[in-house]
Amino acid sequence: MWIKTSAEKDGELSGMKDLTRSSDSEAQVVSMDTLRNKKNPWVLYETEVPHSRFCDPRSGVSPAEKLSPVQLKLLRDAFTVTPRAGEPKIHEDRSSGRRRKNRGGNEERGMTFEEFLQVLRTVIGPDIDDTWVERFFSEVDISCTGQVRWQQLCSYLLLEYTERERASIPTAALLDPQPQITHCSHNKREPTVRVVAVSHPPPLRYISVSKGGQITVWNSGLHILKTVGLAGDPTEEVANTRRFRGWTTDAVYMANVHKVAIATDCRELHFLDVSTADVFEDVHLFGFRSVPTALCYWHDVQNPESPPLLLLGDEKGGVHLMWFLNPSKGLFNNPSKKQNGPHRIFFPDLSEHSKTVSHRYIPNIHQEPINRLMFEPSTSDIMTSSESDTSSVVFLNLTLRREPYIWKMKQGAKCFDYSAPLQLMVTGGCDRAVRLWTRFVTTRPVAALLGHCATILDVAIYPPVGQIISYSRDAELRVWDISTHQCLKTLRLQFPCLQPGRILEHGNFPFLLLSPPLPGETQPHLVVGCKDYLARLHLAESRRGRGGWLTNEQREFGPEIGMVLSCALYNPTLRQVVTGHADSSVSLWDVETGRRRLQILNAHGEDELLCMTLDSTHRRLVTGARNGTIKVWNLLNGLNLHKMEPVSKSEVTKLTCLHDNKLLAVGWSQRIVQYDIGAAKDLYVRADMSWKSGGVHRSDILAVCQCPALGVVATASHDGEVVIWRLETQGPLLHFQREGQAGVVPPVDSLLFLQHRAANRKLRNRGILVSSQAGCLCFWSVTGETHTYGEFYAPEQPGARVLSLSSDQPENTILVSGDTTGWLQIWDISHYALDVQHGVSWCEIKTNYKHFGHMYSMSSLFTQSVGERPTLLRSWKAHDRGVVSVEVLDVAERLLVLTASADGAAGLWTRDGDHVGSFGQEGMWNITDAAAYQSRETQNDLREDREEEGRTGSDWVEASKVKPQQTSQEEASRTSPAENHHQQPRQPMYVCEDFCQTVTSSHRRGRLFDDIDHSNHG
Repeated sequence: MWIKTSAEKDGELSGMKDLTRSSDSEAQVVSMDTLRNKKNPWVLYETEVPHSRFCDPRSGVSPAEKLSPVQLKLLRDAFTVTPRAGEPKIHEDRSSGRRRKNRGGNEERGMTFEEFLQVLRTVIGPDIDDTWVERFFSEVDISCTGQVRWQQLCSYLLLEYTERERASIPTAALLDPQPQITHCSHNKREPTVRVVAVSHPPPLRYISVSKGGQITVWNSGLHILKTVGLAGDPTEEVANTRRFRGWTTDAVYMANVHKVAIATDCRELHFLDVSTADVFEDVHLFGFRSVPTALCYWHDVQNPESPPLLLLGDEKGGVHLMWFLNPSKGLFNNPSKKQNGPHRIFFPDLSEHSKTVSHRYIPNIHQEPINRLMFEPSTSDIMTSSESDTSSVVFLNLTLRREPYIWKMKQGAKCFDYSAPLQLMVTGGCDRAVRLWTRFVTTRPVAALLGHCATILDVAIYPPVGQIISYSRDAELRVWDISTHQCLKTLRLQFPCLQPGRILEHGNFPFLLLSPPLPGETQPHLVVGCKDYLARLHLAESRRGRGGWLTNEQREFGPEIGMVLSCALYNPTLRQVVTGHADSSVSLWDVETGRRRLQILNAHGEDELLCMTLDSTHRRLVTGARNGTIKVWNLLNGLNLHKMEPVSKSEVTKLTCLHDNKLLAVGWSQRIVQYDIGAAKDLYVRADMSWKSGGVHRSDILAVCQCPALGVVATASHDGEVVIWRLETQGPLLHFQREGQAGVVPPVDSLLFLQHRAANRKLRNRGILVSSQAGCLCFWSVTGETHTYGEFYAPEQPGARVLSLSSDQPENTILVSGDTTGWLQIWDISHYALDVQHGVSWCEIKTNYKHFGHMYSMSSLFTQSVGERPTLLRSWKAHDRGVVSVEVLDVAERLLVLTASADGAAGLWTRDGDHVGSFGQEGMWNITDAAAYQSRETQNDLREDREEEGRTGSDWVEASKVKPQQTSQEEASRTSPAENHHQQPRQPMYVCEDFCQTVTSSHRRGRLFDDIDHSNHG
């Protein structure tokens, strides 16, 4: 161990200025100046997925909804006082803070709650709810000054109105930031013309048809099952093979007869049997007078006996209609003699199959080849499109008794889609505009949606969410809202064949849209073809709003139980627990009942939320994310108040807020960044780089903790170094670091100042700072002559790490630690580290893996302490995975422990280990009813029951090997404190260098529990 003052440290650093940092650090750290000079520092906020908030309906109607424009005017008049004649109309601040002049010369005064209540009773009515007014006042007075001004009220209402306007815009149906892209390796570099979905026999399969006639069968995960080629003309047979020598134009799935029809430019129609896994061609209809260019198939699901209809649009603008009269026995007559290969039928001889098929041809619907073809059974309309200016889209009745509806567009239509329930048609073409048309108006579109920069190749209406999806030649997908005509999302598909300056080659029909209802557990999705690649994107099943009320029916909007937790904290002012989840969601829970009061989804878009803290008033929540973004939220209503300027695009690992609402952020930038929340007036807040932190930490900062009584802040980094900073000078004061073998030191996982000791003049020179390093808890003195006051190994199992620490800060009599195995320990530290503990050392010796190999990985750590341990009051397994947060709460005159784990559970415990409840559980609790708490024995029994239910086969054998030790640990946790302490002899502490290196790589990946999770072993 070594300790250096700031002067010694500065002298050492001066000789190291020429040393370069490691390559991974250079990739992670982007300086503030670089970020500001090269690009917009706020671009991370502008490009993220917008957040959504869901409020508790018990909070009442929002003031933004309740106050009318007339009432707002009256409220404004109540806040302002007209100046007397001759009084200067200038802005001034008075020392009392109660009155000042606004720009109009009127004197603006602050109102206390009592004054505000009386004004609202006058403006709204005498029967207004006092609780609602109190909440309104608190939401505006976010800084807890005890009064509100008109300017504050305007800022609050503006935020609320903006949020509600944004929330009214639906979220795009596309769920994936980038799709799954698969290469069609058997296409021979030719584009895919069409992809069809085959649901029989289950499960779902895809069949893709390449331009050269290559047929590929895929499973639902887009893995190739089978490939076949279209049969060619038998007269061109070479070496007993008939190679197809043409181009395919379209394909369609005939669901009721389990066939796929494929049209080609050889004026042919190939029918493939897909009723089994062995796909083969069984009918070959050839000799059409013109090339079929588009196909459509319809059958009556409600009346299977009704003849199905196959429609073929051709290059001359006509449509072939083929009704199959007895599809259960076959589409055509059986061949008179056995043929080698598929049954070949000459189209002019189709009359010989009059008992099985009926044919009709409607010519000259268009002057150009038909490129899209649909059939609407409710009105018996044939719908076609072409690139003709005079007949771009035509709706023609099958009986020909009614005049057709003809839409005319410049350069025609390259694609269209129609929704009968919405009576809406959407078209796209070479003019790059998506047009919306009503069913019976052909002269003018409802709207023209602009934004595409290339020819639109396909459009699709997605009715479940009321949106339109369009795709252009430059591989750009756009999602449009039908009601607002707004573009909700733009996504450039990153196909590997994309090359700058080159036009991508596409098939005739890029889209395959699968929308509800779908068979089995198939989710809605979209498949897009580009050259010889396929992209699959998942779609939302229903319309997703951006806010609303929390109800039991709205649980799909966010996690109840099981979503990985990254952090949690307790708000003593609002008496609420805040949980932060890895999916970037935040939930606020009532600590007395477990009821959720507020939920924010996508708080940082799709980036993982890593840390949280409260401001000094406990009215605002600050969150930090993996991409370097930091946001400030109003805890009363979920409004996003501020967005902090990112100093880098790397992780923000910890946050702390000083008493004057100066926010300190640390992380992979290896610096301390300050933000002034208290003085912030705008949405965006600039970073303050005044702290002298550049080059002090040479590794990622993982922890930060403040001590107001001493005016210092402590930070700890990945290389095991702890730095003490003076708040007054914003510079380093002390450096602590443990010595390690071969220069490898485990990272510091957590820091905790014992605030009661620091505020006590008799105790402040003793051990007041606790750090966690490789499972060892070290007590440090910041102001005393001796800095090391004791250390001991805390976890229940060797090789574990302590990730979180907490104490009863008013007294500092207990210390709570949570480790990577899910165990919780409560230590009696009322007399610990008040004197220097003797025999303290830190040794690094390689572990005997032969002895522990059956239980721990090679990266594990076996550690015990040679120093004295404090009394272990309680110890129990609270979670199945690592405990990421612990906090001691004083609620209802009881000391409780809040825990949050990577297993997705956040719960409340008594200091005796009884379980109060888990946030998100089905039933609520009453925190004052101690009889309803579950004892540790009950919790252990429930856990054992779940483990036994999950054991089968070999898993049972492996579990039985570990069971004896697991039982002994549980029995140890039930013993008295004295017995528990006595049963753990003091042994030398061992630290494995391999473990340190594994932890290093684990932190670089940003995952704390992937490589160390003993819950499955013990």
